[in-house]
Amino acid sequence: MFDPLIIAIALACGLISRIAGLPALIGYLAAGFVLNEFHIEAGPLLESLANIGITLLLFTIGLKLQPGELLKPRIWGTTFAHLVIMQCFFLGVLLIAGFMLPGINLNFTGALIVAFALTFSSTIFVIQVLQDKGEMSSRHAAQAIGILLIQDIAAVLFLVASKGALPKLEAVLLLLFFPLRGVIQQLMGRAGHGELLTLFGFALALGGAHLFELVGVKGDLGALFLGALLAGTQKSKELSRRLIQFKDLFLVCFFLSIGLSGWPTEEMLLVAILLGFLVSIKPVVYFPLMTQLHTPPRTALLCASVLGNYSEFGLVVIVLAANSGWIDMQWASAISVAIAVSFIFSSSLNLRVHALYRRYHSFWLKFESPKVTEDTPDTEGAKIIVLGMGNIGTGAFDTIAERYGRTVLGVDINARKLEEHSRVHRRVVSADASNPDFWYRVNLKGVDLILIALTHHEENMLVANMLRELGYAGKIAAVVRFNEEARELEAHGFSAFNLYEHAGAGFASHAAQRL
Repeated sequence: MFDPLIIAIALACGLISRIAGLPALIGYLAAGFVLNEFHIEAGPLLESLANIGITLLLFTIGLKLQPGELLKPRIWGTTFAHLVIMQCFFLGVLLIAGFMLPGINLNFTGALIVAFALTFSSTIFVIQVLQDKGEMSSRHAAQAIGILLIQDIAAVLFLVASKGALPKLEAVLLLLFFPLRGVIQQLMGRAGHGELLTLFGFALALGGAHLFELVGVKGDLGALFLGALLAGTQKSKELSRRLIQFKDLFLVCFFLSIGLSGWPTEEMLLVAILLGFLVSIKPVVYFPLMTQLHTPPRTALLCASVLGNYSEFGLVVIVLAANSGWIDMQWASAISVAIAVSFIFSSSLNLRVHALYRRYHSFWLKFESPKVTEDTPDTEGAKIIVLGMGNIGTGAFDTIAERYGRTVLGVDINARKLEEHSRVHRRVVSADASNPDFWYRVNLKGVDLILIALTHHEENMLVANMLRELGYAGKIAAVVRFNEEARELEAHGFSAFNLYEHAGAGFASHAAQRL
């Protein structure tokens, strides 16, 4: 039964985990084990909500797919090379563990599956860390998310293959979704921006998954397919944002159900803790692979550190394999413990990674590819720099450039935006504002003003503080949306421009010009 006690314990454990500086989902896994001690069993409702969470996870992954990005060698090349290396490494470790500890009941097939599950990194953990640090708009965030998407696709293909049955002949009719894409997008547009859009997303994800199941195709693939069919539009991004909270909430039930299955045996617990510590090998392998494929060292280091963990999707693979009788169900509990240990390691690493890069800067640069050093942005003569060339940054750029001309420089990492700005002769460069390597190439003594118009307040604060640490003594102004953000900026000596406070004045000015 899904009663208030389950909710209260899940909330308490999640809060304790967050206060300790760890992801909340570690608390949810712990809550499952606590509930198991109270002899509470996972009812059908908990299982149904967990399944909905997995379906929404796959659907939102599909909504984010950008084939152009995923086809870059530094994305797919890194992902597949890392997958092969880690698969071989973990397979060796598990086979040795199976030989030394017969009680873990693991044959070669089981070792292959468990090793495969351990190669993934956690999408939920990575996005949470990047959001908390204000780095969602950075280059390493884009690369990490691209790698995660390919990993998730590999996991879905495994889930589909695990069904072990050929699709029905009627499955050919699923191809009709391609010509219907425009119709579905029009209906999505008609759904507006409120609860009807959310309901539309639920209906498409769950209904599509059920439809695929009816014709003998794994429903997980259906959810991913329909999400990918709608990817690439502004409306799909909005739909993804609306569904993500529901997806995270329902996945809590999945983590609870794992803990409710009980503790692993002592031998399995020992193996789980060992696997948890071995996650430290992941970033060590990721970093050289990325730099060899022409990723800048800083981007590679930050990306590798955030991917240094195990995945909740790997846990889905383990549960499915256990239900199919390929491995013992206790492996689900063991892997959940390994995931928790990996999150603790990764959280600690990500708190220190920026300091590690700055402290050993010359060492990391030894791995830089010659192709990377050729792509040095031209910042000569820049006296005013605008960080973030979205609507707000572009408006600020145009206003200042009318007076100061080519001494104004715009900075962004979105290639499509940069092409549009270059087409209308704005002076822009492609760079990550949070990357100190970019600022080392800028003559900061000649810069009078830096305007920060990035997406998140945390990112604005990160960049502003970094500029001060690098010795920049000029003026810094940043965009904020809330008063508490303005107070935090001003407490650090930066100027704050509150969008909402000044929106009325801008609106009135616009209307007066019309009159």
